[in-house]
Amino acid sequence: MKLLRSSALALVLTGMAAPVFAADSELTVFDWAGFEEPSIFQGYVEKYGDSPTYAFYGDDDEAYQKLASGFKADIAHPCSQMISKYRDAGLIEPWDVSKIPNFESIDPKFLASPIFKDDQGVWFIPTDWGATAIAYNTETVPAEDVASLNVFTDAKYQGRTSLPDSADDVWALAYLATGVTDWTKVTDEQFAAAADWLRKAHVNVAAYWADPSEQAQLMASGAVDVAWSWNDGVVLLENEGFPIGFQRAPKEGSSNFFCGFINLKDGPGSEDKAHEFMNAWLAPASAKGLLDTIGYGHTSTVAMETVKDEPAVKNGLSEVDAPILSQTPNDPAQREKQLAEFEKIKAGF
Repeated sequence: MKLLRSSALALVLTGMAAPVFAADSELTVFDWAGFEEPSIFQGYVEKYGDSPTYAFYGDDDEAYQKLASGFKADIAHPCSQMISKYRDAGLIEPWDVSKIPNFESIDPKFLASPIFKDDQGVWFIPTDWGATAIAYNTETVPAEDVASLNVFTDAKYQGRTSLPDSADDVWALAYLATGVTDWTKVTDEQFAAAADWLRKAHVNVAAYWADPSEQAQLMASGAVDVAWSWNDGVVLLENEGFPIGFQRAPKEGSSNFFCGFINLKDGPGSEDKAHEFMNAWLAPASAKGLLDTIGYGHTSTVAMETVKDEPAVKNGLSEVDAPILSQTPNDPAQREKQLAEFEKIKAGF
């Protein structure tokens, strides 16, 4: 598993959208590194004797650009805020959920948008969800320092922090830090305040991580003490025995997100296998593999019932007494504005 993740990371960091390993040639999955773990879709492996062929990307915008430029795959794994962009570009087609019996077990709250499901069909199958919060070295960072998101602007941690190289996640952080918990209704003044805060946070950044493995390496090496992190970076460090904390309840709050699969138009592989893969992903048994490998929750209520008592659910996924910014679909124009501003901030402007 570590070897697969390292190989995937190498390709992500060099910008290559190429298969990390070729397995079942009749299904190509374009995905985040780490999700190739067979325990997440074991039913597919049992039926066909192999995993799909995987290709990897580092963030949602990179994935979209490569698919829009002609990279061919059968299915991809974006997060919810990207779906309208794929639909508008004509890159996806609806799923035939009659071929995915386990679709019925998805918690309805994850499909409560006409962007995902309308009278034309189901355009997005939500599968996994997680949190973005403060990961910190418990041996070098006092708990009181991570009681506020302003740890990222504290001069004490100059050159000791890391943020994701993801516009969605850094803007979720900046909005929360400046008092905004709903990014679907952002004013020009709120955007400006968040941008100012993000510029202050940029001063402290040692590196923007492109992948949870990179974030984990930065922290494990001692180069970074504090990171804005998904669950999977924390899981990787916990599995190595690193003294890692995950503060999801600073006073300003934290973020959550959910992701899932889209059916790419004119995919080169088998539509039947794509639907079988989704049914295996939504099976109850996949929740344990997903939790152990990535640290994420499952969108299936039946699947989540099988892991509800796991410590990782309590520590990384349970409700917290703090504001939450949910990374639901927002205005595409606002998202593009955030993306452009983030690129300027990273460049020092």
